[in-house]
Amino acid sequence: MENYIEDRKFEKETFATQPLLKAEYYNCTFTGCDFTNADLYNVVFLECEFITCNLSMARLTEAAFRDVKFRECKMLGLRFEDCSLFGFEVNFDRCILNHSSFHQIKIKGTAFTNCQLQELDFTGTDLTNALFDQCDLKGAIFERTVLDKADFRTSFNFSINPESNRIKKAKFSLYGVTGLLDKYDIQIDR
Repeated sequence: MENYIEDRKFEKETFATQPLLKAEYYNCTFTGCDFTNADLYNVVFLECEFITCNLSMARLTEAAFRDVKFRECKMLGLRFEDCSLFGFEVNFDRCILNHSSFHQIKIKGTAFTNCQLQELDFTGTDLTNALFDQCDLKGAIFERTVLDKADFRTSFNFSINPESNRIKKAKFSLYGVTGLLDKYDIQIDR
């Protein structure tokens, strides 16, 4: 890649109309930037942080996210499976990821903290050791998902079928166990 941008701070820029330069961004911070519907094809982000950005409906084909943190970002309808998966490592804090997808990718150890993950597709995803801390998982799809050692103890509104997902040594609170019994359509009084 010809362009290499290091240690730069981008603030309140709109990449929805003015495309982000195709480059490798290292240790950069994007604060309050708008990436709505932006084309991030082949852009590489290494050790970057996105704070209060809107990335909704951005095209992620071959975009690389390596050790990237998203904080308080709006990220609706993103297809992370379209990214370059080499070295893919992301973490989310207080983000809205509704209607996004991690279909059939490995995101072991990923932390989702205080996030809205409604209607998110985790079909075939490897979430071994993932942390779901205070997350709303209403309508999230877990099918053939690897959830070994994942931590759901403080999350809510999830429905996970233990018969069609791997959940060995996953952690759930007593309150959250009801999300493991949804498929049986039984009434549980609290």
